[in-house]
Amino acid sequence: MDAKLLNPFIQAAAEVLKAEVGAEISRGNISLQKSAMTSDDITVLINLVGDVYGVVMYGMPTATGLNMVSKIMGQEFTVMNSLAQSGVAELGNVISGRATIRFSEAGYQSNISTPMVLTGSGIEISTLDFHRIVVPLETQFGTLTVHLALKEKASGEATAEFMSSLKVPANPKDS
Repeated sequence: MDAKLLNPFIQAAAEVLKAEVGAEISRGNISLQKSAMTSDDITVLINLVGDVYGVVMYGMPTATGLNMVSKIMGQEFTVMNSLAQSGVAELGNVISGRATIRFSEAGYQSNISTPMVLTGSGIEISTLDFHRIVVPLETQFGTLTVHLALKEKASGEATAEFMSSLKVPANPKDS
């Protein structure tokens, strides 16, 4: 994966964590993983479609999620209830949204999906033929690990608009 796909997410995460929770981050060792991911306690999964496509996942221990959500929402959370899950999902959403703005500024159009929150460690998430860049971000609230399985659309690749414009008869015998 090209650094031009990685840097917007790392920069966005640093900006959002500083603005939303007052976190100072230090980046851990970046690694490339080819195998399926085994989830953390909390994993926010967001798909990207467009010129840059794939999936980004934000993994964290429950304590990290609760610490960050407590800071964002100005009230203490001790359990990962639906409101806390919503806060963690929104954190991933804001980071991803800011990263896609950076892509747009560089001439790449991409959109993000609604975030999905997976709770419970040990869930295997396969990104199939997408290798993942894994970047741990250490904060005073705990570690947020960013998993990026992204690709840049090759020129000449069929677009979703083109594919949806193809007419396929409901009954092949009618053609």
